Amino acid sequence: MRDGTVEPYDEQFDAMGCTVRVMIDPSSGDAGRDPREAGRQAREFILDFDRRLSRFRADSELTALNRDLREEVPASDLLRAAVRAGLRAARSTNGLVDPTLVDQIEQAGYRESRAGLAGVPIPELLSSAPTRESASPSPGRSWRMFEVDDERGIIRRTPGLRFDTGGTGKGLAADMVAGSLADFPRFLVNCGGDIRIGGNEASGSPYDVLVEHPASGNMPHRFKLGRGGIATSGINVRAWLREGGSPGHHLLDPSTGEPCWSGLLGVTAIGPTAVEAETLAKAALLSGPTGARKILSHHGGLMVHEDSQVEMVGRATIRLRLPEVRLRTSEVAV
Repeated sequence: MRDGTVEPYDEQFDAMGCTVRVMIDPSSGDAGRDPREAGRQAREFILDFDRRLSRFRADSELTALNRDLREEVPASDLLRAAVRAGLRAARSTNGLVDPTLVDQIEQAGYRESRAGLAGVPIPELLSSAPTRESASPSPGRSWRMFEVDDERGIIRRTPGLRFDTGGTGKGLAADMVAGSLADFPRFLVNCGGDIRIGGNEASGSPYDVLVEHPASGNMPHRFKLGRGGIATSGINVRAWLREGGSPGHHLLDPSTGEPCWSGLLGVTAIGPTAVEAETLAKAALLSGPTGARKILSHHGGLMVHEDSQVEMVGRATIRLRLPEVRLRTSEVAV
């Protein structure tokens, strides 16, 4: 605070295996809440979200659910909300975004958090990648075996079937924090590239959200967004070489349980919420170029092909192709 003026809140911290950024503009006058206190509460919520829902923590509630041999397991409001979000993503994509591929992702080499670890360079990944094919849902559709019962406060599923909240978790955390900030003029919550924007004055003063090219690292593309969600899904960050030297990454084809090589390096999608944007981005990348165009056509977005060409889709075309601004992945310029 300077001369009685409350300054905007802007803080970055590490959580959920990524960098989180929370930005809050203060209300005018003395009646509004302190953005610093709201920001502190947002930070504590996201850190608690991470502790309770990480599949990489032995003491998390998610891990306890996955280890429990009962068919019906008592679950907190937060865990039930996270499982509901994952199931909603599965239903809306007909199982293309599948939150029950825990065994498969571990077999592919993603058993521990890769926070802070560099990915394999794109040329090295592509040089030994298998035939390019779009993904398909698993014939078994095991996600249908999960049921959330809010009345009884339980999660019901076949014992031994595990759930991963990671696919929609960052978007859900951003959306839940957004619900607590709606009375501020403008805010942005960025959980590792899953971004939620809002506020009662945000539509008239949108944020510039810059998108990193997954191969070059340059950022010549931006979206102006005053409300809603935007998310990026790509193979460049969480990628590794498996035993034997074959390339792996965290975006699996549910029909094979193997990393998907669809011909796309990354996809950015706009959606009404961060969870929906994340779901659209992942489904589009898994679907390959033809399917991605259809998925992104309603809200808009972009896709990056393996030859590094960037293709804008839908409403996004009028907002991009702006001069390059060098910022870190998923950063925003105010």
